[in-house]
Order: sequence, then C-alpha cells, then structure tokens
Amino acid sequence: MPRSFGEEGGKLSYGTYLKVPQLLDLQELLSDPPAHDELLFITVHQAYELWFKQVLFELETVRDAMFDGDVLRSRSYLRRVHAIERVMIEHIEVLETMAPQAFLEFRHNLAPASGFQSVQFREIEFLSGLKDERYFNRLLMDEDELARLKRRFDEPTVWDGFAALLGNRGFPMPQDDEKTRSSSLVRMAREDAELFALSEDLLVHDEEVARWRYHHVLMVERQIGTKSGTGGSTGAPYLRSTLEKRFYPELWELRSFL
Repeated sequence: MPRSFGEEGGKLSYGTYLKVPQLLDLQELLSDPPAHDELLFITVHQAYELWFKQVLFELETVRDAMFDGDVLRSRSYLRRVHAIERVMIEHIEVLETMAPQAFLEFRHNLAPASGFQSVQFREIEFLSGLKDERYFNRLLMDEDELARLKRRFDEPTVWDGFAALLGNRGFPMPQDDEKTRSSSLVRMAREDAELFALSEDLLVHDEEVARWRYHHVLMVERQIGTKSGTGGSTGAPYLRSTLEKRFYPELWELRSFL
C-alpha cells in the first residue's frame, strides 16, 4: 500500500521540525521556591520576541516591495503585520490575569532586566521610520545586538520605501522640502486610490503599535502602580511619555489638509 504524503522515510516529525524540546527548555525560572506566575511572565515575553522577529521579517519585505513598486505585495504583508500586532495586544490580557501580589513574588529577581531593553522592539521602531540613536547608549546590549540596531539605523525604512514609491508615481517626496511632501501627499490622497489605500495600511500599523503601547501602560499601572521599572526607568510614567510616538506623522497630518 503506498504511503501518504509526509510519511516517506519517517525521519521528520512535528517536534523535530519545530524543535519543540529545545523550545520548551527555554523557560527557566529564577524564583526559589518557584513562583507560580513566573512561567506565564516568561512565556508571554518570549512569545513577544518571536512575534517581533516575524514583524521585522514582514516589514523588511514590505519596504523592499515598495522600493520595487509592488503595491499589492506591500499591502498583503502589511495586513499580516496588523494581524500579528492585534495578537500582541491580546497577550496583554493574558498578563493581566496575574495579580500584583503574584508578580511581586518574583519581580525582584528581574532587575536590572526590563522590557525597555528589547532590541527587536527598537528594531521595529527604527525600521518603521522612528529612529533614535540615543538607544545605542541606553540599552544593555551585547556586540551582536548593538550591530543589529546600528544596521537598522543606517538602512532605509518603510517610510523611505513609501516615499520612493510615491516619487516614482509622480508625487515627489524630497527629504528637505516639507511643503512639497505635504502637497504630494494631498495629491496622492485625491488622485491615486491604490497609493492612498497603502498609506492607510501604514497608518494601521502605526495605530496598532500605539494601541499596544497604551494597553501596555495600563497593564503596568495595574501591576506595579507608580513603582520604578526594574531596568531603572520611572516605570509607568516613562511608558506614558512614549504614547505620542508616531511612525508616520505626515500621514496623520494629511487629514488636516483634505
């Protein structure tokens, strides 16, 4: 009897393909005796880092597709980014099942580590268009992480890809001429439905990250109130100061001129 697809050789399994044993070995608790909710805390944050990796992969593809003039491909992968970002927001609800008292059972073990130090999240900011070289000195990074962040700082952003796409379609976006860029964006919105739809997809990416920031602040306030962060920041007050960050301020401002 012929074997069905996937049975040939019998060497590959679900567990070996996904490296499940190695994956499940990565959740190492520091609390002694083990605090019940520390496993949840580690699992959610490791899941975040996996999603960050995927978002970076998709945003690179979106940027390169826009430089190639491929609007359909750009929009397709941006919609995937949106879906991932909504999942990331839902992760916060899972963390909120942890009572403040339960978090305090192991929180002291975390210092000086902090979510602020997530290099991949800073890469997402840089790649999206929000670059800040101060992070080179503010984050605890090894040489490989620093090299990655510096590469993101030097390479073109998603916004650069969008600006290049507009320029190639007759809507010039010179970096040193804000008035011309504003005029081009208004004309694009009025004259090119395809490009405007892509700009809306970029804005959704910006909005979903802003929503994640907001829900994250509320979660932190619910867990630790006004305590300082484990990484030395002011905690929730610092996070609230990031709520006005935008990847594409010119797309937000566009609404005022339509």
